[in-house]
Amino acid sequence: MQLINHERLEDPLGETKKACAQMLNERDPSFTLPQPFYKDERVFAVDMQEIFSKEWLFAGMTCEVPKKGNYLTLTVGENPIVLVRGDKDAIHGFYNVCRHRGSKLCLQERGKAAKLVCPYHQWTYELDGRLLFAGTDMGEDFDMNAYGLKPIHVRVAGGFIFVCLSEGEAPAFDEFAETLDHYLEPYDMENTKIAVESNIVEDANWKLVIENNRECYHCNGSHPELLNSLIEFDDTDDPRATDDYKALVAKKQSDWSAESVPFELKRIGRRNRLTRTPLLNGVVSMTMDGKPGSKKLMGRLQSPDMGSLRILHLPNSWNHFMGDHAIVFRVLPLSAQKTLVTTKWLVHKDAVEGEDYNPDELRRVWDATNDQDRKLAEENQRGINSQAYQPGPYSKTYEFGVIDFLAWYSGQMIDNIEGDVPELKLAKG
Repeated sequence: MQLINHERLEDPLGETKKACAQMLNERDPSFTLPQPFYKDERVFAVDMQEIFSKEWLFAGMTCEVPKKGNYLTLTVGENPIVLVRGDKDAIHGFYNVCRHRGSKLCLQERGKAAKLVCPYHQWTYELDGRLLFAGTDMGEDFDMNAYGLKPIHVRVAGGFIFVCLSEGEAPAFDEFAETLDHYLEPYDMENTKIAVESNIVEDANWKLVIENNRECYHCNGSHPELLNSLIEFDDTDDPRATDDYKALVAKKQSDWSAESVPFELKRIGRRNRLTRTPLLNGVVSMTMDGKPGSKKLMGRLQSPDMGSLRILHLPNSWNHFMGDHAIVFRVLPLSAQKTLVTTKWLVHKDAVEGEDYNPDELRRVWDATNDQDRKLAEENQRGINSQAYQPGPYSKTYEFGVIDFLAWYSGQMIDNIEGDVPELKLAKG
């Protein structure tokens, strides 16, 4: 009796991938996605295989693993990951899985260890992943060198740590890494720290979370705290840009040039976007009163009035860097209709809590905004789940960022699926 269909076992989602590629090739790029992309667990599984297992993901900050032995853990889909600082300041990344019987290795979100020791049977690994100890009962022919931790791709740029779970070669990354290093040089990111962190679970598909972030069409009616500081757009070519706004941009850019602080709009495909834009006139930080949230400025900056350096990295991060503090966001899908959003507020490592900054005040604006966005995304999801849903048109004036995101997503999905299902590429001729 044949118990396993080996062909199906190798690619159990083959038919779903073909259907996804067909729907993405046929969709109108100025409309929302077909319903399965927001609610179907099989399509979610394809997302995890073709996007979150093959693209570069924002994982954490280098300041979270400041010294040798410091580690940071996270989970991407069903894959637990550990990032650890080793010799010569190198940051290594591994699947957080013991090579003995597959137990999870590091159990805490953050920690410090001289060696990585499995809590189950005490198999012990060096910080570079080599197996050092496996007990005394593995037999004379046991090869220690064959059972090191399984590595993942890791890149560090501008104080960010990125990972890629691709089993083969990772996608190109050098241009973005060099750009990020350049834009974040003034902040001296190795000398920052996490002042406060939040984790919220949104009952919505991860793409709805990103879509909501990629437009501020909804901001005026939803985000009063955020609009105490943030201007809804960040480009003088935007149709909403007034002469007063253009004059403010010119003034601030002159100030930033005098401090040798980068501000130019930089796009790297549709995946990455960086630009420094002013906050509201007279406002210097994303706080309730618009004043600095930390008295200790970041890096070599001499003025808190740095506007906001906005950084986009698809598929899972957006960020704001100001003169006094920074806010980084990480999105990790949990299921077809559940997404973990992590927000971290960073300050200079020498800033003293209670003296230089108040964590409750630092986080107040984005705590409110995150909760408002959570409700918006969840109601969006509930509507999409209805049998009445059909793709609707985006505003090309106000929702171009969403159109760009879905163009990137569709292109990457199609390319990656075709790599898994070669007959699709042949069929296209």
